[in-house]
Amino acid sequence: MPFEKAVETGYGAFITTLHKFYPEKVVRGLDDEDLNLDNKEIMGDVYEYLLAKLSVNGTNGQFRTPRHIINMMVELMQPKLGEKICDPAMGSAGFLMESAKYILKNQKDELNNKENRQIFNSEIFYGNETDPDMLRIGTMNMTLHEVSDPQIYYKNSLTDDNKDEYKYDLILANPPFSGSLDANDLSKSLRDICPSKSTELLFLALFLRSLKIGGRCASIVPVGVVNNTNEKAYTIIRKELVENQRLKAIIYLPSEVFKPYSGVQTAIIIFDKTNNGGTDKVWLYNMESDGFSLDDKRNEVSTNDIPDIIERFFNLDKEEERTPYDKSFFISKQDIVDNNYVLSLNKYQKRKIVKKEYRPTAEIIKSIYDLEEQFTALMNEISKGMGEQ
Repeated sequence: MPFEKAVETGYGAFITTLHKFYPEKVVRGLDDEDLNLDNKEIMGDVYEYLLAKLSVNGTNGQFRTPRHIINMMVELMQPKLGEKICDPAMGSAGFLMESAKYILKNQKDELNNKENRQIFNSEIFYGNETDPDMLRIGTMNMTLHEVSDPQIYYKNSLTDDNKDEYKYDLILANPPFSGSLDANDLSKSLRDICPSKSTELLFLALFLRSLKIGGRCASIVPVGVVNNTNEKAYTIIRKELVENQRLKAIIYLPSEVFKPYSGVQTAIIIFDKTNNGGTDKVWLYNMESDGFSLDDKRNEVSTNDIPDIIERFFNLDKEEERTPYDKSFFISKQDIVDNNYVLSLNKYQKRKIVKKEYRPTAEIIKSIYDLEEQFTALMNEISKGMGEQ
């Protein structure tokens, strides 16, 4: 049941009021017998709306990933029944929940099988979170979307508490961008991949360690990951993706995507883990609109690049005809190497400069003199008329 229908049936007042409360009150509220929320589909819709309205950030400064961006990333990755899917910084479990919905929608018949349903309930979805409030919210989110036993843990993914290696088929994430960890807390295996304390780089190192060979990843990263040249660690991680893995695509997002919480410039990096290279060209897309106004209000608008991104991603053979003057195009591995592994859009995209024709200078000067003469004649007429009065 969509939210609009829920409002008609009386749930609207409930959720409008409930979003003002703390997470634990939300949990109790959804369990209120007087509300008759005994249908998981209804509760799931209510909870999704609630999360969209709830002003909750994690203790580490995380902010909610917009649902339409999550949906796009899930559509691009096409999660499947039987895969192990992980978000090691899961927050409210948006990526895991949308992956579950995608599988429920696209593999409905297979899920009628009891064994497949058991796999779906307890062997597909994995997540870690360090914020207890977000952990509770995320766990409940999965439960309300028909995943009865998600493998969700209170754990810092970047420390030695996390032993995941060659485990997952798919990672979908929007990890924390800012901050760093003390070297004593950081997993040594991650430092071996990338010698840095910056969380955005450490999470990429974690993805590389945690994926199976052939596994794939789509992650939101701050733009510094693709263009920072001041710190060697950024070049190291980019070189790793290009030379030793298969870097497939970079989608550059508008800086206003996370408004009103943040105006940080971000991109989505998509790659396969091969440990044997495979990058020959990388697809770039400059998203100019995500379907919402690029301001704090984020009202829905008619322009939206997301359908175009999905269509082009699954028809990359047609992208060969595109050029750096277009919104999307390929760059070669050699282009990347020649630019010292910098993946900034400005390095590769070109803009057409339209030559504007101006009148000859002599003609412009003559026009000015003509206008001055007309002005003088007009003023003389006006002065003459005033004198006759």
